[in-house]
Amino acid sequence: MPYADSRRILVTGGAGFLGSHLCDRLVARGDDVLCVDNFYTGTKRNVAQLLGHERFELLRHDVTFPLYVEVDRIFNFACPASPIHYQYDPVQTTKTSVHGAINMLGLAKRLGARILQASTSEVYGDPEVHPQTESYWGRVNPIGFRSCYDEGKRCAETLFFDYRRQHDLEIKVVRIFNTYGPRMHPHDGRVVSNFIVQALAGDDLTIHGDGSQTRSFCYVDDLVDATLLAMDSPAGFTGPVNLGNPAEFTMLELADTVLRLTGSRSRLVQRPLPDDDPRQRQPDIGLARSALGWAPRVSLEDGLKETILYFRKLMQA
Repeated sequence: MPYADSRRILVTGGAGFLGSHLCDRLVARGDDVLCVDNFYTGTKRNVAQLLGHERFELLRHDVTFPLYVEVDRIFNFACPASPIHYQYDPVQTTKTSVHGAINMLGLAKRLGARILQASTSEVYGDPEVHPQTESYWGRVNPIGFRSCYDEGKRCAETLFFDYRRQHDLEIKVVRIFNTYGPRMHPHDGRVVSNFIVQALAGDDLTIHGDGSQTRSFCYVDDLVDATLLAMDSPAGFTGPVNLGNPAEFTMLELADTVLRLTGSRSRLVQRPLPDDDPRQRQPDIGLARSALGWAPRVSLEDGLKETILYFRKLMQA
């Protein structure tokens, strides 16, 4: 992209797992990127390759406070996404989703900027509909341990659509299903990183419940592709749109695959299922296919190989 045509892009949560991959892609295509992060779960290591680049700027800031910058587009990715991190300070988690959305929407309104909200499959809760379509309103416990994240993200979606209706703001809402890949936090409590770190360390792999519960895993490169397509879609397409890989695996199937790819002899041990843990999670991506022309391309095995390589290097450093 010629320099004169580059956009000024704000990425909140830009030093996190997903945000840092998004920053990489935006800089590579010629955009000027302002990465904002309070480093609660994000790290400078995730964006170290961009530090010093003429089109990249890093700012320590918490989105629960207003931010006054000049940009053309906003990707709002700021919020801890793993249960361990978002349950550590649940009040702050809700503030990040709700106050953060209000502050970023206010900034977008002032600037006339298009804004994308990184929402989540957790808005569906423990679903009664399978697979989950965007028209499903969800089954969420509003007072449980996971509610700070689930309801915070649901409220953020409400705010986005009310800003659209009340202020004619250009919005995009993507509902991100389980995503994995390099730069995941090694201790974030998510099942892919848990299994890989445990397997590489020779520790027991922790299976919650009987292991029959399912998840659908999307590789990070595929997710970034879809996010960019959503942001660049026609103004009339707001979403919400499911982004994820519809291939469904049980926890036991995932554990067996990780053990085989790592060559680990770790054993499987069972632990009680956490409260409000969904039994099934699988996206219906029909809307993403038709509206964005997108479908994931990376298989679980290929994605796990890259992720295992990342964690192997990280643990040897």
